[in-house]
Amino acid sequence: MVLSPCCLGHKLFLTDPEMCTAVANTCLDKSEFYQFGRRWVGDGLVTADVPTWKYHRKLLNPAFSQQVLDGFLGVFNSQARRLVADLEDIEEEFDHWPHLALNGLETICLTSLGMEVNTHEDKRLNKQFFHALEEMFHIIMERVTKVWLYNDRVYSWTRLKKREDKLLEVLHNMSNKILQKRKQELKDNNNILNQIDLLGGKFKPFLDLLLELAEEKSVFTDQEIREHVDTMIVAGHDTSANTLMYTLVLLGSHSKVQENVYQEILEVLGPDRDVEKQDLSRLVYTEAVIKESLRLYPIFPVVTRTLDKDIKLRNYTLFSGNLCFIMVYGLHRHSVWGHDAALFRPERWLDGSLPDSANAFAGFSIGRRGCIGE
Repeated sequence: MVLSPCCLGHKLFLTDPEMCTAVANTCLDKSEFYQFGRRWVGDGLVTADVPTWKYHRKLLNPAFSQQVLDGFLGVFNSQARRLVADLEDIEEEFDHWPHLALNGLETICLTSLGMEVNTHEDKRLNKQFFHALEEMFHIIMERVTKVWLYNDRVYSWTRLKKREDKLLEVLHNMSNKILQKRKQELKDNNNILNQIDLLGGKFKPFLDLLLELAEEKSVFTDQEIREHVDTMIVAGHDTSANTLMYTLVLLGSHSKVQENVYQEILEVLGPDRDVEKQDLSRLVYTEAVIKESLRLYPIFPVVTRTLDKDIKLRNYTLFSGNLCFIMVYGLHRHSVWGHDAALFRPERWLDGSLPDSANAFAGFSIGRRGCIGE
């Protein structure tokens, strides 16, 4: 644990598995840094205060059950084939990130939002949205790293704020269009993704559940629905695309691992068959590679919490009022992972050499306020 003084008490930097878990399970309030994204995603699950998060998370959990995800296997297969077709004719060196991110964005539209992405106009709007989203991320990170921009009044005088206003217009217009279009489709009942019939039951995509709760139980306003849609678009496609990006880089850098994955896929799927539910449990080595990628390059490399109460640990007491940085990047390289913690070794997930502590891996954030997408 490292302490650094700041204007509001101390900044605490944690990498120990038990310390990180104790803080993440005890204190659910996120730090002021998350406020920089609230003009964009409002009170979505990532940025909402604790009471709002608890209530909304409970309502939205059914949209992320395993049965719902299994129902989207057809979409995942078609999107995988589309991505392969997009990449297979490229022969020179290239940046694979835009291809993965746009494919992930389309996948979120097809699954969580129940929206088709077929027309040239749909694809043009997706690309415009993607570029606005990328730039918005950079603006938020610039505020995080420049302390003089923390003050809203100072920030309001900058060119950065004016650019943010224009980007928000693009981003919110996109989510508003998605919301209005989906409302109309459900009203007309002419969209095949309206409901997915799984094992004799009906399961709804994320956006459909939001709209149903708003209409039948008056739970969500249009603004709250848009905030959850904005959060889901960002958190759903960016995280998956980032994990794919790092996984492909690691496979390209470790030819033996790449060959092992390739041979396992040929053994389970053959040369050209879609993935079925029962195949997933047989892709053991492939899953180990993805987990090892998440370990080395976690989706959330840092998680912050504001300590609203004293936390007694084994050798320390963390006092209320301080800001805590849970360094997931450091947690995944902690000594509990062994002498080779910094190395890419998927076999550690298969050979019994994982840490004794179940809290040493936080691939989808950590603690009670972990990611709904896990």
